Amino acid sequence: MNARDWLLTDGGICQACQPVREWELLREEYRFYRFLTEIEDVLNQASEESSFLPKIRRLVRQLVLNSYWVQTQFLEASPKTGVSVLILYDEIGFPLTVQTVTFAPGTVSNIHNHGTWGVVAILKGREKNTFWRKGNHPDFPHKVEMVGEKILEPGDIISFTPNAIHSVEAIGDEPTITFNIYGETNSANRFEYDLTTATAKKF
Repeated sequence: MNARDWLLTDGGICQACQPVREWELLREEYRFYRFLTEIEDVLNQASEESSFLPKIRRLVRQLVLNSYWVQTQFLEASPKTGVSVLILYDEIGFPLTVQTVTFAPGTVSNIHNHGTWGVVAILKGREKNTFWRKGNHPDFPHKVEMVGEKILEPGDIISFTPNAIHSVEAIGDEPTITFNIYGETNSANRFEYDLTTATAKKF
């Protein structure tokens, strides 16, 4: 498994992060409930994303590396939409979204941000991420322009700042399966962007 970590910023720049040594993350009986507790502890002790996103990426890699259960928790891609989402934990008052997402080969997402921080680990398949940013167009404040792209492989982890904009495409002959964790979404700041009309609507 690769050990590449990335951070996508609000400006559409995808930065390589300091790699981790996977052998330092090996744990016996590292279970999902312990992961959730450790994530909650990190967030309660942190004051800003720059301090907690590296720790969350590390915990996500630790979970994926040690938990066979997590690697097997996914749905078949919907034949209608090409996408299926499996919520792994859902409790009233729990501020995080934790899920696996399956994309059928060739499925392309819309261009969007998340309105919160996020960390995504590639479990299976390959995924092309295209990165976007808002242009300086006074008449079209929601017009976005492409900044770059990166192909993610199994073992790669990418994290996002709340206003980072991207789109994803499952490439290759097999479905892409990802483990995703997001903070509490600010729905007023989550958008889907339309390239044709240079507009955005609430996601």
